[in-house]
Amino acid sequence: MEEKKKKAITCGQLIIHDDIIKKVEENMPKEDDLYDLAELFKVFGDSTRIKIIWALFESEMCVCDIAYLLNMTQSAISHQLRVLKAARLVRYRRSGKTVFYSLDDNHIKQIFEMGMEHIKERQ
Repeated sequence: MEEKKKKAITCGQLIIHDDIIKKVEENMPKEDDLYDLAELFKVFGDSTRIKIIWALFESEMCVCDIAYLLNMTQSAISHQLRVLKAARLVRYRRSGKTVFYSLDDNHIKQIFEMGMEHIKERQ
């Protein structure tokens, strides 16, 4: 049986739709903002960081608690928390010698809820 070759879908003619181009250009964010957004999504590309964020949905936690929960070393958790702090996804507060981490704001939870909703609808 002969394999079917897939044909690339292309426009039948070369026509630039100026009205569409103009609308998209007017609404396209600045290049720097798009770069920052791409960097934010890169931070979400690590399952350990995702687990830490999910844990912080429930409660603020110290490094020891997160390390125990995820069965990882405190050093590994601290490294990931530094990345999350740099991306402004988590914040911390000191209580004596203990440092507690929490989500920086509600946007993070919304991003995750929307992502999970997207994943679930495809199952």
